[in-house]
Amino acid sequence: PRPPPRIVSALLVPGLAPLDPVGVFLPGSRGPGAARQVAPEPSASRPLVPAISGCAGAGPLLLPPFAAAAVACCRGGAAREPAAGTREPPTRKRRVCTAGSRRQLARPPVGPPDRRTRTESPALAEDAQPTESEKEIYNQVNVVLKDAEGILEDLQSYRGAGHEIREAIQHPADEKLQEKAWGAVVPLVGKLKKFYEFSQRLEAALRGLLGALTSTPYSPTQHLEREQALAKQFAEILHFTLRFDELKMTNPAIQNDFSYYRRTLSRMRINNVPAEGENEVNNELANRMSLFYAEATPMLKTLSDATTKFVSENKNLPIENTTDCLSTMASVCRVMLETPEYRSRFTNEETVSFCLRVMVGVIILYDHVHPVGAFAKTSKIDMKGCIKVLKDQPPNSVEGLLNALRYTTKHLNDETTSKQIRSMLQ
Repeated sequence: PRPPPRIVSALLVPGLAPLDPVGVFLPGSRGPGAARQVAPEPSASRPLVPAISGCAGAGPLLLPPFAAAAVACCRGGAAREPAAGTREPPTRKRRVCTAGSRRQLARPPVGPPDRRTRTESPALAEDAQPTESEKEIYNQVNVVLKDAEGILEDLQSYRGAGHEIREAIQHPADEKLQEKAWGAVVPLVGKLKKFYEFSQRLEAALRGLLGALTSTPYSPTQHLEREQALAKQFAEILHFTLRFDELKMTNPAIQNDFSYYRRTLSRMRINNVPAEGENEVNNELANRMSLFYAEATPMLKTLSDATTKFVSENKNLPIENTTDCLSTMASVCRVMLETPEYRSRFTNEETVSFCLRVMVGVIILYDHVHPVGAFAKTSKIDMKGCIKVLKDQPPNSVEGLLNALRYTTKHLNDETTSKQIRSMLQ
């Protein structure tokens, strides 16, 4: 049989310990004769690749069984029959959430995890290498992602010019204080310009990935199986986006500095005073930047608009190609987080944060693209399950993600949204 999809090995690998390649039993998926998924075997077209670098002698990480179950459910299909001669392992049942429904999942007893030395790095492992068909898009996106960490470091270290601005406002006749404030603000506006320009590059990268992951003749799930390197980059973009917006929301100095810059620049023009900072950010660019930073989550708003625009401009592609891709990723993240057997194998908390941000990111994109959104009963995303996963985390670590669902989604307040979901997000 065709190997089951191995999406998690591409998406959710930071700090994830190796998993046992065991089968999955899905009772009732084909009536009395239940189907089984077995661990994928290497093939000539797509050999298995190690999913984690630095795991001494641990071998490759295969798709965790729950991911195959989640993807199968997103497809609306069942798991596949085992290969001839496959031994039926004993099963034990427990509850597991899947997209749009809940099924009984059972798996054989799992032995103790590998206790050999592992590299516990929160960085994404270099596991999903691009194939020849992926390389063009992969290389374009990789150029953008290489700068992402530097952008976050600059934003995290952004302290603002609040003191200088207050002094200048309190003593408007003191030219030295005015010059000092202006001199402090101009380089900071240069940083803000850099952040804004990076958002434009990230938007272009996202559109390129969406084009590759939703194109015909393959289904979205097939794309995620075949193009694991691109799927991983998609997840990295969402992870960066949520991290950027979390930092921006907690730093009011950004908007204060930029407002002071625009007011002072306008006053200088009226008085015909040459302004050195005007060459850095002209009036047209300043207007666009002002709209960008006025958003509570500017980077997420940029990606939401880009996804909506991608769908509207590609009318030859069924909208399901995009929404199914997003809902599949959301389901994989959710099931990994809510399954104790797999959650316990995370070797650091950064993995949890990564999964949570990717899950929230794809939910928001789905809600902006799908005609009835992510909160309707017909949605392919189990929103109650996703919100419960968020609520089960320490409150301080997920408040920003919950706020993103509350304030940046499109359909939360629609009549089709159940009262239970609304109350869960209150």
